[in-house]
Amino acid sequence: MIDLLTHIQDLKLFEPGARVVVAVSGGADSVALLDLLRRLDAGSLRLVVAHLNHSLRGEHSDADQAFVAALAAGYGLSFVAERRDVAALARELGTSLEDAGRRARYDFLAGVAREHQASCIALAHHRDDQAETVLMRLLRGAGGSGLRGMGLSRGMLKRPLLRVSRADIECYLKEKGLSWRNDASNDDTEFLRNSIRHELLPLLGRYNPKVSERLAATAEILAADEELLGQVTDAAYRRLLLPGTAEPSFSVAGLAREPRGLRLRLYRRALAEQRGDLQRIALTHLEAIDRLAGSERPNARLNLPGTCLVLRSYDRLSFAAAESADGDFDVAVAGPGEYRLTGGRTLRVSLVERPERLDAGAPSAAFFDPQAAPFPWTVRSFRPGDRFSPLGMAGTQKVKDLFINNKIPAPQRGRIPLLVSGDRIIWLAGVRMGERARVTAASGLVLKAEILDITL
Repeated sequence: MIDLLTHIQDLKLFEPGARVVVAVSGGADSVALLDLLRRLDAGSLRLVVAHLNHSLRGEHSDADQAFVAALAAGYGLSFVAERRDVAALARELGTSLEDAGRRARYDFLAGVAREHQASCIALAHHRDDQAETVLMRLLRGAGGSGLRGMGLSRGMLKRPLLRVSRADIECYLKEKGLSWRNDASNDDTEFLRNSIRHELLPLLGRYNPKVSERLAATAEILAADEELLGQVTDAAYRRLLLPGTAEPSFSVAGLAREPRGLRLRLYRRALAEQRGDLQRIALTHLEAIDRLAGSERPNARLNLPGTCLVLRSYDRLSFAAAESADGDFDVAVAGPGEYRLTGGRTLRVSLVERPERLDAGAPSAAFFDPQAAPFPWTVRSFRPGDRFSPLGMAGTQKVKDLFINNKIPAPQRGRIPLLVSGDRIIWLAGVRMGERARVTAASGLVLKAEILDITL
């Protein structure tokens, strides 16, 4: 039998004297973990026992909580428990009990770690859990990043038993004379993980008795590969990301020079940056983005789950939140001052001395003759049919044509502020000054308009 205490010491996951939140359900694995950590480094770790009551099994759930509370008291450790209605959470999120429970647990544990200023959270996942996780993700169609399974150490999460079998854990419990709670729901094969544990893994074991060990080893190999590929992706992301854009954007020509596998990883990275996660994003979505990037159409858009848009505009491929891609705005400007616009931007208007250079501060600032641009002004979004007299031009031009000539991506045209005095557009912010309100050599004090945080 493996010496579990020596095994955990050799992993060096915990600094001596560290404050560690230990997730304890009351089951065999977490009871063993708590006892081991209590003995680790001669008991120098400052442990906080954390238990989440899922409110799924009535008095049995309450009995689990009471058991863990008594266990913590017996060790003289701090104990934190919380009750959450996981069934209600699953209904609210439209997800399974398994997924809702997982989310609730990690949220609870993160909160306990913050409250107690812990450096890490210890979880009792073992090698058999890892094998089940790999199979679950394989059945759901995961790629390399999913098939790498759980990490021995990822961020604050530490899994000291991840390379240890369930059989080794049970031997340790018997050796130490420790008792634990059995959760009857773990035998319910209506849950996917339980079905894999009790039905699929035993079946695969007929072909390879060490199937759990081999699956866990495969996960470790993939984790190492993913670490390397992640570094390659990060370097390519920094190299190919277009500067000065509010959302992740790439040159279509630049993407075309990269291998398909790297392009798909770049799309995943950009989606994660924009959305915050990759939930409901599958290979079909990544392939659709790749087709959009390789399309001959200069302007197109792709709607993805999670209110995310991928926008193709000439040579630019952008990943934008749906709510920020469009949206009309119309703000009255009574005089000098600051005016809030959409997207966290601000219009600042001030009366200043005529600068020596009128292009100072361009493209986010412009100067106007107060006599030629009387208040009130309006700052608004583009409307079909808008016409404009660009600086140096006697007649007018369609604003849409100006956008096209300047290769302003179609989805971004609605974000560009148009400054209007009376019924005349005097400035396309960040694009072009107008002729009719331009400052002349005879002008004294002039009006300065600035769009703060402007990004085209």
